[in-house]
Amino acid sequence: MSQCAQVNKSNQDEVVNKLPLDEAIIKSQYFLIQSPLETADLLESECVLDGSPHDTLIIFTHGAGANMHSDYMQDMVKGLLDKGAEHGIGVLRFNFPYMRANVLDGKRRPPDRAPKILKDFNIHIKAIRAEYSPKRIILMGKSMGGRMAAILAADTPVDGVICLGYPFIPLKGGEPRLAPIEECQAPVCVIQGERDKFGGKGQVELWPVMEKTRLHWLTDGDHSFKPRKSSGTTQEANLNAAISHSIDFIRGLDA
Repeated sequence: MSQCAQVNKSNQDEVVNKLPLDEAIIKSQYFLIQSPLETADLLESECVLDGSPHDTLIIFTHGAGANMHSDYMQDMVKGLLDKGAEHGIGVLRFNFPYMRANVLDGKRRPPDRAPKILKDFNIHIKAIRAEYSPKRIILMGKSMGGRMAAILAADTPVDGVICLGYPFIPLKGGEPRLAPIEECQAPVCVIQGERDKFGGKGQVELWPVMEKTRLHWLTDGDHSFKPRKSSGTTQEANLNAAISHSIDFIRGLDA
């Protein structure tokens, strides 16, 4: 059985007590999920849980450059909990392997290759599902995290996928990354800034595959949903819109 460790929030390196996951449900609680790998190694991953995990649990993964504690992710979590309270929403975050290493030594590594990230992602989902037995699991990801979520949902049963700023177009060139959305077996919601350099309005909406998704545009937003001052809107307004679209998508899964 996977285990977790309660971590002292004033000193996250100090493990003060070990509990089964289902005995330690506390808002903004830190955990270490431990799971044996195929080798003799043990995966230890710090996770952050906000809200209750037993009804609708959103597993929220970071993008390539910023970890799970970024202002963007924390603002999204707060809004999801505020607006999703009546729907019993909980949010769980964790860092992918390269980001866990970055946090430990302060270095800045590039993302791991997709197979390593997907294996790690799947281990987390299995451990979380086994311990909490949520009624629904929604995968939400920022940029790269959303792409990994869509890929994983091709053969891992989940109830929905929400991509925040999906990286459609590789910046170094190449074909658009449409296969993850085409092959995803769960309902997909894409929330995109109109000026996103990885795929903006007037381009993304022309691809036939997008007809199978819930696609929402955020006014003048860039890859982080930040608009220009001349747009008349703000990043906060766009984040609030993204949160509302996410809650509406989750609510619509019951229809």
